[in-house]
Parts: sequence; structure tokens; C-alpha cells
Amino acid sequence: MADALSLIPTSVLRSLSDKVYDKRRAAALEIERIVSQLAAARDHDKITAVINLLTKEFTYSPQANYRKGGLIGLAATTVGLKTEAPYHLEKIVPPVLISFSHQDSTVRYCACEALYNISKVVRGESIIYFNQIFDVLCKLFADSDSNVQNAAHLLDRLVKDIVSESDQFSIEEFIPLLRERMNVLNPYVRQFLIGWITVLGSVPDMDMLGFLPDFLDGLFNMLSDSSHEIRQQADSALSEFLQEIKSSPSVDYGRMTEILVLRAHSTDEFTRLTANIWIKDFVKLGGDQLVPYYANIIGAILPSISDKEEKIRAIACETNEDLRAIKANPAEGFDVRAILTIARRQLSSEWEPTRIEALQWILTLLRRHRPEVLPYLNDVINSLLEALSDKSDEVVLLILDIHACIAKEQQHFRQLLVLLMHIFQVDNALLEKRGALIIRRLCVLLDAERVYCELSLILEAEADLEFASTMVQMLNIILLTSSELSGLRGLLKQSLANVTEKSLFISLYTSWCHSPMAIISLCLLAQAYQHTSSIIHSLAEEDINVNFLVQLDKLIQLLETPTFAYLRLQLLDPARYTWLLKVLYGLLMLLPQQSAAFKILKTRLKTIPPYSISGKQALRTSQIMGEGDFWQDMTGNLIEGINFSMRLQQFEQMQQQHRFHRKLKSEQHFNIPTTSNEEKQKHGELPSFLDVREPPSRMSRRVPGQ
Repeated sequence: MADALSLIPTSVLRSLSDKVYDKRRAAALEIERIVSQLAAARDHDKITAVINLLTKEFTYSPQANYRKGGLIGLAATTVGLKTEAPYHLEKIVPPVLISFSHQDSTVRYCACEALYNISKVVRGESIIYFNQIFDVLCKLFADSDSNVQNAAHLLDRLVKDIVSESDQFSIEEFIPLLRERMNVLNPYVRQFLIGWITVLGSVPDMDMLGFLPDFLDGLFNMLSDSSHEIRQQADSALSEFLQEIKSSPSVDYGRMTEILVLRAHSTDEFTRLTANIWIKDFVKLGGDQLVPYYANIIGAILPSISDKEEKIRAIACETNEDLRAIKANPAEGFDVRAILTIARRQLSSEWEPTRIEALQWILTLLRRHRPEVLPYLNDVINSLLEALSDKSDEVVLLILDIHACIAKEQQHFRQLLVLLMHIFQVDNALLEKRGALIIRRLCVLLDAERVYCELSLILEAEADLEFASTMVQMLNIILLTSSELSGLRGLLKQSLANVTEKSLFISLYTSWCHSPMAIISLCLLAQAYQHTSSIIHSLAEEDINVNFLVQLDKLIQLLETPTFAYLRLQLLDPARYTWLLKVLYGLLMLLPQQSAAFKILKTRLKTIPPYSISGKQALRTSQIMGEGDFWQDMTGNLIEGINFSMRLQQFEQMQQQHRFHRKLKSEQHFNIPTTSNEEKQKHGELPSFLDVREPPSRMSRRVPGQ
């Protein structure tokens, strides 16, 4: 200290702490001259003494003017040292950096000026303090004093130039500091950070792309800034990086994909758009690297498909198609279960396009990776069944496509229909609104005969008689009216004349007994007219209720449709189809005269040609048509192997059960608690898809002598 005092005149030291800037500047010039002489003599001990004097007596002083004098003195010392300055930086720079946190803005301004002059002299030698300088600049850009901010901008430009030309800069040491600052919300700091990212990204030998995952999220965060300028700068930086990615042979797609997936869900429209653009390009560029991230990507794409912004929707749809076109291998990290989970979650989306694409993914997985999907069916099957009540027909049809794909094997086919009956039973609204659509579609996808025979088998064992009757009535209407089931109707028309097709009639008969009108319709289709007449005559008074008359009205209407054109043509030959006439007159007698159906059927019967059966023909017919295993249909063919008497008894027994059930129900008080659909679902959850037991075989419940 004594050496320094002897070197620097007292008047100079006094002026260095003066409140007037010009006096401090003049003193600094004198210090620069003194230090320059010492440097020429390479007297580093005295130089160190001068630096210590300026630091301890001035830069660390509690008085602002002394601090300012110390800062300008240190800068002057550095200028005087010239090429010798790097040897003394460790004593010069730290006191300057400390001054940036001083509460007096004029001190902070002088610190900026001092560091600027120091850096200008030593250039690349200051890189060892880069992280501290960067940290200081980050704070100065948010300074409340505009003069300090302006000084910081000047210093920032100089430091950028130094870093750009230096080969000592360590990007590895800088990135953690950058990542830490990227979440700052101050707009000035954000501009400062974007500026540094842009500059470092433009340096040829600076591998900013390799560290992009460390600050990518921060850049995306800036896309939603309230300042248009910041949003534009962030977008420009991101665009440059994306272009660089497209031409780079090695990129860490995985870490960045995780960030993009999160940003694709942003509430900010511009952020979502940019994230989707990046994801689209990543899917095209990423290759095998992205396979483990497919589930997350799909989770981001599916909601974007229904985005309110058209551009986002278009990009998401394109990405979705590109991703689905890639045939990934589970052995390479393609997580089937994760994708199933994502797709199932999106089934509850409020947007129809998202639900549709989620179902498309499930269907794609089933078709491509069936062995890997089947073990996880229990994870999705209940969601698929619940989604059958979706308000969109397209969604429902797609769900049925998935069910049909699952049900390729007989085991899964049976399980599907059992579960479907269960959900129909607990969800009456679904049965009413979607039941017909579901059954018709399954008949197209899984073969109508196969579906109807299996449903019939299930309904045979149904303990809930009311549900069984409702279900059979619906199945019967579908059978009689749907174009999809025209082939099945054709088989039934030939079922009694063709030995190989007879089993179809037998398969449906037992369950159709739950509904008188259904069994009458079935027999009319099969042209078993004498048996139909027997069924009509067996009806008891209790059977002809409101529901029966409603169903009968529907049947009369259907008799006028193309479905029963063959039956109406048979009326041209009343001598041959006597039992058909008897059936129609029997139905007429059951209808109220004031009903429209009565008038329709009566009008139809009036159009029959006035032929009659001769006595000899009638006798021969009555002799042949006995109560045994051989009956004769109205075309003259014998029906072998069906005991219609036993079948009639079976129908009567079933109707007796229904009559008993209705009587029991009518005797109950209305205030007796019943189980709601919600309670049924709560206490009787859908059985596990893979645990549904196979129903008893048809042979075990076939009526003897059928």
C-alpha cells in the first residue's frame, strides 16, 4: 500500500474520488500513465500494489464516489498494462463484477463502463470470467435505470464479438447458466437471451444444436410472450434451428420430442402451431429414434386434430397419417400398451375427430400387432363398450369394426356378444338408440347367420325374461327390415326345404319363443304356415296385450313390404297355400277392427282370387299333415326331422313363464325398490373380457325330438 501511495500523488488520489466526473477521468489518465511506465519496466509488484490500493481504498469503499473512482482507476490500469493486463485480471475483474450489484445506479453504470474498457483491452483473455459477466448482463438488461441498460447493451455487443472470435469459450460450461435463465419472464432479459442464442448458433464451430434440448423449452415458452417482438425473435430462432436439424446427420430427437409433446398442449395458439410443425418434421426425420416416443407423440397429435385453428388441424392430420404409415416393431421399443392407453384416454374427448382417430389407432394396432394387443384387451374393452353410446354414428361404426377385428376367433366372438348383451341389459338407452345399428353392423362384419345364432344361444339362457323378449323383438325387426340381413332372410326361406339350412331355423326358434310376434314372423319367413297357425291358436288371452298388438301392427305393415313379396304372390294360389290363408285370417281376427293394420290386412285378403280347395284335396292334406316328425309345407315338400308338436309345446311353456312373470310384476307395489341401470353397473360391473365363460353348448339345451 505504501508503495502505491508513493507512486500515485495524493492530489491524483483525491481527484479520483471527486464527485465531478471530469476530475475522476483526469485522475484515471494519470494512473494509466503511471501504470504504463511500470508495465514497460515489468515491475509487476508495484502494479499489484496500485491495483490493491484502487480495490481496497476505492472499489470496496461504502462511498459511491470512491467506488466510481476505483472502477475508472481499474479500467485505466488495464489500459496502461496493455499486453501485460492478462497477468493481473484475477485482481482487476472481481471488484468490478461486485460493483454491478450496488444500489446506486451511477455505480452500476461506471461498472459497465469499466468492464467494457477492460474487456476491450484483454479481449479473449476475459473468457475465463464469461459466466459471471453473462450473469451480470442478464441482470443489467432488466435494470430499472435506462442509462445502465444502455451501457449494458454496449458491453453485451462487445462480449458477443469477443466470444464469436474466441477459441477458448466453453459452450458446455455456458449451457447450464443459459438453461437456468430461460424461464425468466422479464421481456428485456428474454430479448437478451434470444440474442445470445442467435449469436452462438451462428458461430460455425459452436455446436448449439447439440445442446438445443437444454433450452428448447425456454424458447417455446417465449412464443407466448405478450411482446410481438419477442414472439417474432423466438420464432425466428426456432426456425433456424429446425432448418439446421433437417440438414444435420445426428440429432437428439428423443429429449426434444418430450418438450414438443408438452408444448403441443399449450393454451397459446402460436405455441401449439409451432410445436405441431416441429413434431411433423420430427416424424419424417427421426426414424428409429422416435419409436419409443410414439405413444407420447400420438397423445399430442390426437387433441390437435380437433384444434380450433385450421392450420393446426391440417398439420396434426398429416402427422397422424405419416405416423400410422410407419410400421414399427415392438421389439424395437414400440410400446403397444402405451399407445392403447393413450387412445383409450382420448375416447372420452369432447371432439369427434379426436375420438375417431383414437379408434383408428386401436384398429391399426389390432391389425398389425394382434398378438401384442390381445393381452391388454381388458384395458380397453370396457371403454369401447361404453363408447357405443357415442352421439356420432361414425364413432359407433368404427368401434364395431374394432370389436369385429377382436372377434375373429370363436372364443373372442362369443365373449364379445355376451358382453354386448350385458351392456344392453344395464343400459336401456343404448339398446333403444344404438341397438339396431350395432346389430346390423356386426352382421355385416361377422356374418349375419353366425351373429344371430350366437345371440339366440345367449338369449336362450337369459334369466331376465323381459329383457330377453325386448331383445328378441328388436332382433326380429332387424331381421325383417335390414338390407344387411337379406341373405339371412333368404336362408330362412329355404331352411325347411333344405336339409343343410334347417339348423338355422332350429337355432333361432327357442329364443324367438320369448316373443309371440317374433316366432310368428320367423315361421312366416321359413314358410312353416301350418305351424304358424297352430301358434296363433295357442295364444292365450293374457298374451294379447298392448305390446303384442303393437308388434302385430308392425308385422302387418311389413307384410306389405318387398320382404314378404313372395308371401303375397303365394296368395295367388290359395288352394295350395290354405294354411297361409288361415294364418292371415287368424291375424286379422286378433286385430281391433278400428286399427289401421286391420284395414290393411282386410284389404289385402280381399284381393285373393276366389279359388277354393276341393274336398278331396282337403282330405289328402289333413291325412298327410299329422302330428309327427313328418310335416308337409304348402309347396308339397316334406319337412323331416322337426317335431313341430314339441316346438309348439316349447313355445307354450315359454309364454307361460312370461305370463307368470307379468302377473308377479303386476302384483308388486310401485314403491318396491328396483335396481337402476347405474346401480347394476356399480354392483355388477362388466365381466373381464378375457374371463367371459363360454355359454353351454346348444346341444345341451336342445329340446328332445326337435
